[in-house]
This record gives sequence, C-alpha cells and structure tokens, in this order.
Amino acid sequence: MFKILTLTTAITLTLAGGAMAANNSKSEGLVNVSLGDVVISQLVNDLNVDVSQIPVTLQVPVGIAANICNIDANVLASDKSGPSGAACEATNTSQAFTNLVQKNLVAQQ
Repeated sequence: MFKILTLTTAITLTLAGGAMAANNSKSEGLVNVSLGDVVISQLVNDLNVDVSQIPVTLQVPVGIAANICNIDANVLASDKSGPSGAACEATNTSQAFTNLVQKNLVAQQ
C-alpha cells in the first residue's frame, strides 16, 4: 500500500512539475522595443518627466510589446528564437508599458 501511494505521489508531482515548466517557458524572454518621438512625447506627458529621462529602448514582455507595437504576439515569440531576439518599434503606449518605463527612467544629471 505504501509503495502504491508513493508511486502515485511521485507521478502526480512529476506531471505537475511538467505543467509548471510548460507555463514558464511561455513567459520567458523579452522583446527589445524602440521608442519613437511620438511615443516618447506621450510618455513625457503621462509621467510628467523630462524627455531626457525616457529610455529610447526598453526590454518588455511579449504581450506588452505586441500591444504597443501592433504586432501579433506569435510573430514576436517566433522572432525571439533568432540570434538577435525579437525587436519592434512602439506605435502607442499602454498602462502596463507606461509602468515599465516609469520603473526604468533615466536619472537626471
């Protein structure tokens, strides 16, 4: 009885671990996003900061990059596997992206 319970527990943990690993692989990797003048201007207004504090490129998760670059997430995800990784240019902003930019503001000198 003890051996059956131990075997059942081991199988359950193995299957659960595999499912967790599969979920983690989907969220790995970032996309290099370039910010154009229009997006930078919008971020300056939204965050009330100096233009020199806004980074010109930022690495963001695929889902956010797809939204702000207006590119399908599947396209960006397949580009991530290339030698230079995925990249796009932001054409708009979102609240999630604005929050990331705010966390990555360049210190004023």
